[in-house]
Amino acid sequence: MIERLRDRLAEVDFTVDAVGELLGPAAHAALLRNETTPARRATADGSALSTLVRLFQLQLPVPRESAERALPGSIADLVEVGLLGADGSDVHARADLRPYGDDDHDWWVVCDLTPGLDTQPVVVGPDHVLGISEASSSLARLTVRRDADRVLDLGTGCGVQALHLAGHSREVVATDVNPRALWAARLTTELNGVDADVRQGSLYEPVAGERFDLVVTNPPFVVSPPSDDRLVYRESDLPGDDVVRRIVAGAHHHLRPDGWCQVLASWMHTADRPWEERLQGWIEPTGLDAWVVQREVVDLPAYVEMWLADAGLRHRPDYVRRYDEWLSWFAEQGVEAMAFGWIDLRNAGREAPVVRTETWQHDVAGSMGPAVLAWADRVDALADADDVLAACWRQVPGLVQETFGPAGATDPEAIVLRLAEGPRRARQVDTVEAGLVGALDGELTAGQVLDALATLLERDADELRERYRPVVHDLVADGYLH
Repeated sequence: MIERLRDRLAEVDFTVDAVGELLGPAAHAALLRNETTPARRATADGSALSTLVRLFQLQLPVPRESAERALPGSIADLVEVGLLGADGSDVHARADLRPYGDDDHDWWVVCDLTPGLDTQPVVVGPDHVLGISEASSSLARLTVRRDADRVLDLGTGCGVQALHLAGHSREVVATDVNPRALWAARLTTELNGVDADVRQGSLYEPVAGERFDLVVTNPPFVVSPPSDDRLVYRESDLPGDDVVRRIVAGAHHHLRPDGWCQVLASWMHTADRPWEERLQGWIEPTGLDAWVVQREVVDLPAYVEMWLADAGLRHRPDYVRRYDEWLSWFAEQGVEAMAFGWIDLRNAGREAPVVRTETWQHDVAGSMGPAVLAWADRVDALADADDVLAACWRQVPGLVQETFGPAGATDPEAIVLRLAEGPRRARQVDTVEAGLVGALDGELTAGQVLDALATLLERDADELRERYRPVVHDLVADGYLH
C-alpha cells in the first residue's frame, strides 16, 4: 500500500513546487494564513492534484469517485490506516498528508490536520502531531550535515528531521513519548523510503546505553503551570525548563567522540541568576564544548498570549483566568522573561571544554550547520595554538569590508568587517586590524603581518604585537578568520 501511494503521489506531482504553481502566489499565501477560499477557487478543475490539495490541505470532503481517480486502489487501505475517513459517498481526511522538500528532495509528511482554517475555532487534542513548523525548519537549518554512522532524532513528532538525517546517516533512530506521533513518523518515513528505527519513550530512555554521532531535538519546551490538559507536542510533565536541562545534562552519555547534540530550546530568565550562568551550570558538568545562542527574549505577557492562542484558548470563557494563573505561576517561580535559542554540544574530549554563550538577535544567512562546524574548527585551532600570533590565519570566504565617511574624503571615518554567512556579525576595526585581516592569506603568521605593519606605520613592533594579540584571538573566535 505504501509503495503504491508513494508512486501515485510522484506520478501526479504532489510536490511543493507543483502545489504552489497550481494555487498561485496569492492563494498560496492565503492558505499560509489559514484561509482556504482562494485555494478552493484554484482547485476546482477536478484534476488529481487538485483533489489531493482539497482533500488534505483544504480539509474538504470530496466525492469518493474523485478520490478514487486521484488515488486509484488506495482508498480502502488509507481508511484502514487512519489517513482517510469515509462518510457515505464522500471521503475526508483524518490526518494531513502534505508535500515537503528541500533543494534535493521531494518528500511527504504525515501529521494532524491544521487547526483553525477559515477562522474556525482552534481545536487541538492532547496528542496532536504538529506538521512542518518554524521550529522544525529552524532545527533542520541548524543541523550539521556530516556523514554519520548512527543518529538520533529525539522527540521526532511527524518524523521530518528523520527525513533530513537519513540523507547523511547510515542508521536513524527516532523516538517520541506520544504514540500518535510514532504512528505519523512511521508513515512519514515509510512513505519516503527511509528506514528508521522508531521507538517509544521519554528523553533518552529508549536509547539507554547507546551512543550516536549526532543527536537532534526540538523538545516540548513550552514552560507552563502544571496541568492535566497539557499538549504533548509542546509541553512536558517536567517543571519549568527542566526538559531542556535534562537533555543537555544527559547528552554526554550518548555521544561518540566528536559527536554532536543540537537542541532547539527555550529557557527561563530568573531573578536569582543570569541566564548565562544557569545554562553554564547545565553544561559544564558534562565536559562538552558548547555554543549557546540566545535568539529572542520574550516578556511574560507576550509569551503567555502566544501559547494560549496556539492552544485555541483565546476566545474561551476561561481565557482571563488561565492568563492570570500562568503569570502568577511565573511570579512564584521567580521567572522574569522567556528566551528562545540554540544549544550546540560537542564531545571534543577536551580537558578544558569551551563554553560560549551569546545573544544574537540579528540576521542569520543560510543554514547554520556549516557555521556550527566552522565554530568547532576555530575552537580546535585556538586550543592548538600556543600563541595566536604564531599561527597562519586567513579571512573567511565572503568577508566584506565596508568603509564610511564623507564623499570624496581621502580616509574613511569608519571601517567595518561584515560576515556574509551564518550570524552576519559586523565589527568596526581600525586601520591596523583592517590591514591585518586584509593581509592574512594563510601564508604568513599574524605576528609576521603585524611586524610588517609596524614597519609601514612606524610603530613599535613589540607594542603592536601585545596590543593586537587579543584582537587576533577575538577575530578568530567570532569567525572573521579561520
